[in-house]
Amino acid sequence: MKVAIHTLGCKVNTYESQAMLRLFEQRGYEEVSFKEQADVYVINTCTVTNTGDSKSRQMIRKAIRKNPDAVICVVGCYSQVAPEEIEAIDGVSVILGTQFRHEIVDLVEQYRQNGQRIVKVRDVMKLRTFEDLNIDHFSNTRAFLKIQDGCNNFCSYCIIPYARGRVRSRNPESVLNQARELVQQGYYEIVLTGIHTAGYGEDLDHYGFYDLLVDLTKIEGLKRLRISSIETSQIPEKMIDLIASSQVIVDHLHVPLQSGCDETLKRMNRKYNCQSYFDKLQLIREKIPDIVFTTDVIVGFPGESEEEFEKTYDFIQKVGFTQLHVFPYSPRKGTPAAKMKDQIDEKVKHERVNRLIALSHELHDAYAKSQIGKVLRVLFEKAEDGYYVGHGDNYLLIKVKSDDSLIGQIKNVIIDSYDDVLTGRVI
Repeated sequence: MKVAIHTLGCKVNTYESQAMLRLFEQRGYEEVSFKEQADVYVINTCTVTNTGDSKSRQMIRKAIRKNPDAVICVVGCYSQVAPEEIEAIDGVSVILGTQFRHEIVDLVEQYRQNGQRIVKVRDVMKLRTFEDLNIDHFSNTRAFLKIQDGCNNFCSYCIIPYARGRVRSRNPESVLNQARELVQQGYYEIVLTGIHTAGYGEDLDHYGFYDLLVDLTKIEGLKRLRISSIETSQIPEKMIDLIASSQVIVDHLHVPLQSGCDETLKRMNRKYNCQSYFDKLQLIREKIPDIVFTTDVIVGFPGESEEEFEKTYDFIQKVGFTQLHVFPYSPRKGTPAAKMKDQIDEKVKHERVNRLIALSHELHDAYAKSQIGKVLRVLFEKAEDGYYVGHGDNYLLIKVKSDDSLIGQIKNVIIDSYDDVLTGRVI
């Protein structure tokens, strides 16, 4: 039996798709490309924008056309918030939301036996337990570990709390056991991920994200620990001290900004202002001088005037990020922001996106060039075009030439030059 999986949306979706694939493989299924004929198609949907909904429907219909006799499974955020829209598509066999994915193979087999459509979507707001979905194989030397699901923030532009529910944390011992297993299998770096990663522990008694970091750094053989994303408000001083003293936690933090204008942040229902955000980064830099920050920015949010955008542009320069992930605001039905007045023209959004992308390139290039002559710690992940390539602790891509195989090793590298990618020599 052949199974094909198509994933839309975020890295958490990618993680969950890989976990579902592993469940199929354990039952004897063979993975094939989504472009090929398969017996089972799984579409892991995204609903973060209306465009995500549309692309999800397109992929569902594409799978049905590819093999009308296949079992078509639709899972994920879109099917969670709008299962009735999925049910209206003829040919869909199994519909799951953002839960029960650990049962997907059993549900496929059930459908194959009786041919009766299965819809298993529950109210996520009532969920209190984390659904363990493990992955024990990744394509390179970096492993991802999902530690929590859900979000309690309810930003005005975001549908995700309604699709994923409130914060639910994985059992600490389950996280640590999975991390140990990944290390034993030869993964040198673990990336902690989730819908609101540092929200881990908000639903636990006397155990939070900081405690988890402390315990993970004690795992023998773990060379690197990276946090996929963290809000500045969730970085207490003791966590800064831990990162500063640890040889395992990397000196790179992805800290979502979304806007560098207080008025815009207030409409977004973000829980900070620019000054508190800046002060926290300054405190971190005082204790960890070599740390680098990357961020997310939304442009064209309802009511964002040219003056407000300029404030964001100037604030980004002031902070000195090394890279920006820039997104044009996209209205999402069911969120407060979609009903706001003063929606921004698409052409204006496009122009502002381009300006910030250009700024991101400038910031990245300036930082990369500043690394010439320095020694960086690099985890090598692959061989490409005669070079060994990997990421430094600062998440910059670095390549070297070597007569020895470097894949899976961490080496000190002196940086010689920069031309889109840093080039250096192993010390």
